[in-house]
Amino acid sequence: MKKLTLLRHAKSSWDDPVARDFDRPLNDKGKRAAAIMGKFIKRNNLAFDQILASPAVRVIETLEHVEPASGLSFEPQWDRKIYLASSVTLMDVLRGAKPDADHVLMVGHNPGLEDLIFDLVPDDGSSEARGEVEVKYPTAALAEMTLNIDNWSDIKDSCAALDRFTRPRDLDPELGPDYV
Repeated sequence: MKKLTLLRHAKSSWDDPVARDFDRPLNDKGKRAAAIMGKFIKRNNLAFDQILASPAVRVIETLEHVEPASGLSFEPQWDRKIYLASSVTLMDVLRGAKPDADHVLMVGHNPGLEDLIFDLVPDDGSSEARGEVEVKYPTAALAEMTLNIDNWSDIKDSCAALDRFTRPRDLDPELGPDYV
């Protein structure tokens, strides 16, 4: 069994006049949400053997706020393929995870992360959390899954159970429901 946690980057600023989408920074609400998710990671004793992350500015800044709040030391493997990737591409990236990594954190973007959950977790009505993802996978939300595989190279559709889905507004009501 492998564990996979997906973290969508926190809320970015559309007001910042950057030339490329890739360079958009977080806004203040996003910084606060990322720190709250870091505290959630700490409270729940989550630890990751490998972190695979998009190198987009908003992902880098998300991790910069999650890391100190989590009490963990992050050494992400930045992978440009994760930036705005499809579910198929994200699965390919995961197939290349370190074989000895039992718990991987992937940090990236929608709709790819959301689609990855839909591909990995069967729609059989057994997961209330999957239904919540179907409604919305907001920024800074964390999805924790158990994969019924022994090796990352074996990842495929319908091999996972969604154990928990946590949104920033679940931890701080001021971060919802207009928080997107």
